[in-house]
Formats: sequence, C-alpha cells, structure tokens
Amino acid sequence: MELDRITYSYDRKADQLKEVTATIEAGRLTAIIGPNGSGKSTLLGIMARNFAPRSGAAVLDGKAIASYKPRELARKLAVVHQHNGAPADLTVERLIAYGRLPHRKLLGTNEREDAEAVEWAAACTGLAAKRKARIGELSGGERQRAWIAMALAQKTSVLLLDEPTTFLDMYYQIELMELIRELNVRQGLTIVVVLHDLNQAVRYGDRIIAMKEGRVVLQGPPEETVTSRTIRDIYGVEALVRREERAGMYIVPLRTGASEGDLCRRAREEAMT
Repeated sequence: MELDRITYSYDRKADQLKEVTATIEAGRLTAIIGPNGSGKSTLLGIMARNFAPRSGAAVLDGKAIASYKPRELARKLAVVHQHNGAPADLTVERLIAYGRLPHRKLLGTNEREDAEAVEWAAACTGLAAKRKARIGELSGGERQRAWIAMALAQKTSVLLLDEPTTFLDMYYQIELMELIRELNVRQGLTIVVVLHDLNQAVRYGDRIIAMKEGRVVLQGPPEETVTSRTIRDIYGVEALVRREERAGMYIVPLRTGASEGDLCRRAREEAMT
C-alpha cells in the first residue's frame, strides 16, 4: 500500500494529517508510533477507508482504495478497531463467522468454505476450544483474539490493527503481540499496527512509521529510526536505547525533557491564571 500526500481534516479548520506520504511493504509488520494526537489512528482510518482524505490517496495493489467497491475492499483488507462491541451472549464461533460476509453471494453460500475458514481462524488464534463460549465469558485477551479471528476469517492479505494491546495486562499484551507476529511470519500477512508502547514497536515491527503533529517524521527499520535523539525529538523524553542478546533492542525512559524547575514554574503560572 502506498500513502500519497494524504491530508485530512475532521472539521476543515485544522488538518489532522498533513501531506502524509509512506509505504507499507508487502509481507512486513509495520508499527505506527507517535504521541497522543499525532494522527496515528486517523491514518489507519484512512487506510481502512473509514475516512476520506481531503487530498491525496491511499493506493492498494495499484488502485486507490476509494475506487474499490465495499465487498471488494473487504476481501483485500481486514480491520480490528481499538474499541469493539458485540452482544455478551454471542458465541465466539458466530462472531468469527461474521468475517465471512464479504464472501457470501446473493444466491447462496459456500458453507464448507465458510466452515473451514472459521475453523482455521479459531485455530490460528488459539480459540478452537472456546468456539462455543459466549463473548461475555472471555477474558480481555481472549476477546481481542476473537476479533482478530473474525478479521482472519475474511481471508485477506492485509490486516490493520488499532492499538490492540490497550487495556490488557502484561501477560495478554505479550501473548497478543506474539500472535500478531506469528500471523505475519507464518501466514504471510501484511500487518499494520498502531502502538503506544515503543518497546512493542521495536521488538515486533519490521518497519516503523513515526508521526508527530499529523506528519510522518521517520520511517524505516527500528534500528535505523528509533534512537535516543529521535525519541527526544518526537516525544520530548530522554531515553536510553539498548540491545541485549535475549531481549534484542529495547528502550529505557529516563525522564521528560522538562526539568523539575520548568514543571514547578508551569504549575505556578497555571495556578495564577
């Protein structure tokens, strides 16, 4: 997918995305990072065609995504949003089966193909034993896997994920990121994931797209883009970037760029206004 000079505004007063140009490489896991409000989720929404850019275009397989019919696009890319909702009494199997809707025909369905896709998606996400369980009975990590399974059942080559580890504890965050990486490596999926956690981004991402104030400021492999200097420039945080044999590349935040005196001065100024 190519993102070509995309500009987007919610209210036509201020641009949330400003001339964004980036490349999503096929078969790679790309992590989009940046501070709150930098445009990460908005950019993913453009890629998913949830939003229409004011200018520029997202191009998938040589064709602007705006030109795809909805069913055609749903056969090419699947999306798992940050916030997902489903009736608590809906079974896991039934939720996954909704991923087959883009493949169903007006004059009937291929029940065998649908059943095989649901079975495969449940197995890939470790939910084979939970197929009859209700959504309300699942843990937070299991619910996230169920939504990913529904996306997998679409049988697309591209998977978009918006902050999938938000609200999960450490165990389920690692479990979910390991699953995402496995889907990328073993299934050959092109995956784009928005992440807040820089350590997750550098550990699992083949490529990084770093954003700030609606613009792409860096893109490339983690070892070439994520340094102490770029972390300071993008986040205003002093940090150490280290590499270790077992852990690989990792980041240790030290402090914000503001000194203690700066913080006290700001607090006094705010109290006086």
